[in-house]
Amino acid sequence: MTQSTYWQRVAAHAQQQHRPFFSLAPMEAVTGSVFRRVVMKAAAPDLFYTEFTNALSITHPKAKVTTRGRLYVDPSEQPRPIVQLWGNSGTDFAKAAQEVQRQGYEAIDINMGCPDIAVIKNSSGSDLIRHFDRAKEVIEGARQADLPVSVKTRLGFDELDEYQTWIPFLLKQQVPVLTVHLRTKQEMSKVPAHYELIDSLVQMRDAYAPETLLQINGDILDYQAGMKLAQAHPGVDGVMIGRGIFQNPFAFESKPQPHATRELLELLRYQLDLYDQFIDLGMPGHFAPLQRFFKIYVRGMHHAAEIRNELMQTKTTDDVRDIINRLERAL
Repeated sequence: MTQSTYWQRVAAHAQQQHRPFFSLAPMEAVTGSVFRRVVMKAAAPDLFYTEFTNALSITHPKAKVTTRGRLYVDPSEQPRPIVQLWGNSGTDFAKAAQEVQRQGYEAIDINMGCPDIAVIKNSSGSDLIRHFDRAKEVIEGARQADLPVSVKTRLGFDELDEYQTWIPFLLKQQVPVLTVHLRTKQEMSKVPAHYELIDSLVQMRDAYAPETLLQINGDILDYQAGMKLAQAHPGVDGVMIGRGIFQNPFAFESKPQPHATRELLELLRYQLDLYDQFIDLGMPGHFAPLQRFFKIYVRGMHHAAEIRNELMQTKTTDDVRDIINRLERAL
């Protein structure tokens, strides 16, 4: 596969429908195989990403065991998700790229925007915004496999105007897709996304890398909001939704419709079943991270706060099913 074939296919499919392509953002302890399949069942985007995975760990003799769950893809997941990698060494990325290609992945995305302090101390994620040479090194390392290599980043590290040098630098690397979260690392998610800069980003793309697809991320809650944003800013090719999925598991519906409480509870039951199957495969996992999803399904219910608090006290998936059964009987 050439560096661009994968993304040409994605873009062409969306363009035939006169819309941008949509994706679910890679999120730590969220976008594993289980939740990807939940979103597929509710309303699937064009693309999924894995949780971000340390490039070094993928081939490390001991650490690679910890990546099994992150990299697991169920046969029902079509198209296969894009694997997102983080790290600071071109050598690590070269080894990881060869391994994920062997596992069947069709595309790699490099995390250059994570604001987590532990990742930054590892000279990775958004720290790469401050080190152009290292950023180029990891891109070139990832390209040692025959897979397209895209980048997800932020506008800058400390200052907003850093985007004026950082974004052109990335575009000059001729990546097939550049995803920009419209905030700096320093801003985290404390300020509104800088939509006022989208047209400037489009102009930069057109000037430095016309073939690169530009994907926008930040404060986009659902398909309708994404369509409105793309229509307001011609030249945007893709829309990535992140935290919006926690407000609405049906965020990617092209034609929104009401969803009854029973449907939400059935979706939660489906996630519990998938989680049990995942653990039965021998994948590493703990029950506690599953609890972060409960708010998705009880939002809008009568006494939602009380129900969520009760769910947070559970210890097993069967405990959760008992609460679901009780709620369903009360409907």
